[in-house]
Amino acid sequence: MNQTPEYRHALALGYWLLFCAAVVYLMIVVGGVTRLTQSGLSMVEWSPIMGIIPPIGEAEWMAVFEKYRLSPEYLKVNAGMSLHEFKSIFYWEYGHRVLGRVIGLIYLIPLLIFLYRGMVPKAWYGRLFGLFVLGGLQGLMGWYMVKSGLVDMPRVSQYRLTAHLGLALIIFATMLWFAMDFLRGETKSANVSAGYLKWTAAAVLVVFVMMLSGGFVAGTKAGYIMNTFPLMNGEWVPVGIANMQPAWRNLFENPITIQFIHRAIAVLVALTVLACFWVSRRQAFQTYAWVLLGLMLLQVTLGISALVTRVPVALGAAHQAGAVALLSAALLVAHVARKHAESS
Repeated sequence: MNQTPEYRHALALGYWLLFCAAVVYLMIVVGGVTRLTQSGLSMVEWSPIMGIIPPIGEAEWMAVFEKYRLSPEYLKVNAGMSLHEFKSIFYWEYGHRVLGRVIGLIYLIPLLIFLYRGMVPKAWYGRLFGLFVLGGLQGLMGWYMVKSGLVDMPRVSQYRLTAHLGLALIIFATMLWFAMDFLRGETKSANVSAGYLKWTAAAVLVVFVMMLSGGFVAGTKAGYIMNTFPLMNGEWVPVGIANMQPAWRNLFENPITIQFIHRAIAVLVALTVLACFWVSRRQAFQTYAWVLLGLMLLQVTLGISALVTRVPVALGAAHQAGAVALLSAALLVAHVARKHAESS
């Protein structure tokens, strides 16, 4: 980080962004639990301002419940659900939405204070306000996703769900990268190979693509079929992988194909991380690639465990949390490599 007086508050800005990234991490995990508990369609209205206040009293609860009872999910899936059962799914979605508002506040209010006190370098104005705009767009994308499950079919579009997840990951990754920009400061000169730089970038890319693939797995419930490993119901290439026409629909709408692709990308992630770790051993600085390797092995274990047990809530949430941790490690390794490249 630049050591000029303009950057004298770099640590404060870095820790603030790191805290914001941690809350976004929590938001992604809560979103995963909301999906796994089938809670995401329990709130059939979007009130960006007043929606922070939950129903109070029996009359308000019954009014909210009556609106839910008109939704496709209640009519086709949860008919006969009691008010007590409704509350159990409502609170997960309510908590998810409130946490989104909290993130907006803990980001915007300190940012305005930092700006007022002249603590933000001018070069960062656009980047930091751009992050806030992305957060607002994420709220709109979330409601756009939920709306897809309130029309005819009681499930959200896998396309919108993956877009919602992808935007959340972009926000998280950008916050974490910016935090590291502020926190890591200058490093001593060290040689970093061009090959290692490419492998670290590849690790970030394949982990991100794997997580987008996981969005399609979640949106099509592909994790609840073919629950064997390493074969898919006794086959390397399962029957039904190309059943849909036109052929491109299999990539995004056929649960068998989607699970096959997710497994294939997981293998690609493992190979990329192993290559990254191997090349890191020849670098003349602390690369932290061992952290990336360890989290990759943990994530593979969580993924296989969730699959063969048909995705219980705890394991499914741990698998999603592990994926974000793996992305964080990939970003750390890439950032460390680039910092040394800049100072060499």
